Order: sequence, then structure tokens, then C-alpha cells
Amino acid sequence: MTDIQHSASSLLMVRPVAFGFNEETSEDNVFQTKLKADESWIQKQALKEFDDLVSLLRSKGIKVNVIEDSRSPHTPDSIFPNNWFSTHTDGRVGLYPLKASNRRAERRPEIIEFLVDTGYKVKHIEDFTAAELSGQYLESTGSMVLDRTRKLCYCSVSERTNPELVVEFCEVFGYQPIFFQCFIDEMPVYHTNVCMSVASHFALVALSSFSRTDEREKVENALKVSGKEIIELSEDQVTQFAGNGLEVMGEDGNLFYILSTRAFSALSEEQIDTIEKYATVLHSNLETIENFGGGSARCMMAEVFLPFQRK
Repeated sequence: MTDIQHSASSLLMVRPVAFGFNEETSEDNVFQTKLKADESWIQKQALKEFDDLVSLLRSKGIKVNVIEDSRSPHTPDSIFPNNWFSTHTDGRVGLYPLKASNRRAERRPEIIEFLVDTGYKVKHIEDFTAAELSGQYLESTGSMVLDRTRKLCYCSVSERTNPELVVEFCEVFGYQPIFFQCFIDEMPVYHTNVCMSVASHFALVALSSFSRTDEREKVENALKVSGKEIIELSEDQVTQFAGNGLEVMGEDGNLFYILSTRAFSALSEEQIDTIEKYATVLHSNLETIENFGGGSARCMMAEVFLPFQRK
């Protein structure tokens, strides 16, 4: 197995300048809520939530690389960078096709250049973005929940997660695909990472929301064989973003599980106790970002697995 470390010890996050409700993504994202609010207020609240989360992470010794968003072109969802790129321990970067045309400008070359200038080594870029021309999409670690140690790629099929592109990714990066389909409010979830989160020793997953019994059993068996303790999520917990968390590693090697306060409040004491057998739970209020953006903590954090060389 190429990657022996499941959780990243470094993150990249994009600080918003014009965050807001995206009409285009709301077509298949049932988590977005269009509330009446002034655009400047939405941005102000989202910025505070972003800064508070970054401060919390850094206070625990988690390395966070923050890059400022640009005002032009306008990209209301740039706060969710994990949808357009992925990084890997062999120095490769993946670039991915996005369904919403107004999100494609988020793929800024200067962000990759920022990582290189910071000291991360990029050896090669695997570019899947041409699939947009044929209406096929794969939105990186939103679409694919990766078990980097076991080289398993969990995917809930949707308009944003094309099975053919998943297979192509797996062939390029050496993963085994595991397909299923999860439904929330009678619609396929737009991203796998809202209904499933895989950590080093546990996994949160909405098995009861899977459309087929055989797929449910396949995922459950794969997790058990991988040594994960399964924490089952209800549909209601998923709608509160309880599936949208991420395990990260601090500079001292300790593991932390990051999620929003809304998600934390939706979990039972027993579920939280199970997580804390393996990782310290950290949570922060992300209400504005969740309501208007339809994404939560995991969506905001792009993992950086690239080799690092101090300059």
C-alpha cells in the first residue's frame, strides 16, 4: 500500500470574500436554504465562521494553510476547495470536473502555485476536467470518500459523481471503487461526504439511507474488514451535517475529528464517545455557511498530503 497515513497533517482553506447562495448548485443540493438576508451580512457571518474554525484548528496544533479568495471572477462556493482538487503522498495533484459552471473558476492555478511556494512538492497534475465537455462530473473528495490506507474509494452515485470517472480515478491513483447510492429526502445525495466519513479507526455512515440492501452490505463488510468501527447515522443526522466531518492529525501526531456545532449537537452521547475513543472531537459554529452553501466542515478543508520540503 502506497499511503500508510490515512489522515492529513496539513490543510488548505480558502478565506471567502463574496460567499453567498448559489442558485446553480441548489438544483441538486437539498442542504441549501435560500433565506432572506443581505449579501454583505451573509459574507460577514461566513467570514467570522471561517476565521473561528481556522483559529480553533490552529490552537490545537493543526497546520492550516489559508489563501485569500479573489473577488473576480465571482465564486460564491470557493470556501469549499475540496471539490476541485486532491493531493497525494506521491506528489500528484488531481483536478476535477465540476457540475456547476460558475464553480469552475475556483480552479485557480495560483492555489497550486501557493502550495509549491509554501514548500510542498508537486510532481505531476492528473487533469480530469475535460469530462465537463461531455457533461460528466466528479467533484474530488466531495464525490469520493477515500480510505487512503486501504486504498478504497467509497462513492455514492449522483449527477456529480460519474461512475466511469470514478473508475478512471481509481485506475490512475490505484484505488478500488465501492459504489452505492444514498438518498436523502428521496433524492440522491449530491456528495458522498455528506452521508459518509471514514477515519483511521472508525466510520460514520448512513447505511439505512442506501437504496439497495446488497450495496449496504458491501459497504458495511468493506468497513469491517478495514478494521473500522461503524457509527450509523440516521437521515435526520445527515441533514444536520453529521456525516460531513473529517479526521486530521495535529503536529504532535494526535488525531482530531472536525465537524460543525450543528453536526456535533445531532450526534448522540454514545456516538460521540465512540469517536473519542480514537480522536478528540472539535466543533465550531458554521450555521451561515451550512444554510446558504449547503456544505459544512469537511467541505471547507482540503487535505494536503503532498511531500513537504522546508525552504
